[in-house]
Amino acid sequence: MFMPFNSLLTHKTLADSRGFTLIEIIVGIVVLSISLSIISTLIVPAEQKSADQILQVKAAELGQSFLNDISSRAFADNSDMTGGKIRCGEPDDGSNICTEPLGLDGSEGSSRADYNDVDDFHGYKIKDDLVDPLDSTYDNFIVEVDVIYAGSDLGLADKLAKRITVTITTPLGTEIKFATHKANF
Repeated sequence: MFMPFNSLLTHKTLADSRGFTLIEIIVGIVVLSISLSIISTLIVPAEQKSADQILQVKAAELGQSFLNDISSRAFADNSDMTGGKIRCGEPDDGSNICTEPLGLDGSEGSSRADYNDVDDFHGYKIKDDLVDPLDSTYDNFIVEVDVIYAGSDLGLADKLAKRITVTITTPLGTEIKFATHKANF
């Protein structure tokens, strides 16, 4: 049997209509927003951890570079700068004493190139443009150097070795320490 189009529209019942009510839509939006906030709180720390690992590798490279640079210097101002012929503290006539206090001496300037012995780096701290002003990959890293007499660490007399500790702080605040000894040989 054939029905006209107008009569089909009028015979629709309320049960035949489909869709969401306003309350169902609001509940759906609330559930979706809670789910997205939980997921985003799980993603952000993972992103920071992955970035921190990259920064830790860069900090290791930077720390090793500083340790190599500092260790290549003489033990003290009164030590032979080219080899072990003259060591501070020898002979015992007092003319060749080891550096006291540790740190910059009168002959050193403010540039790292002027530092001629290990203890000149005691208290050294730099925050910006660490390696080269053109190299921005180390911006926001902090480098701190501490040098102390530590011969007893190696089973020597205290003044016969210095411990060099380089602390690198990454831009995310992770502090990494590197240490080595320089002996008076």
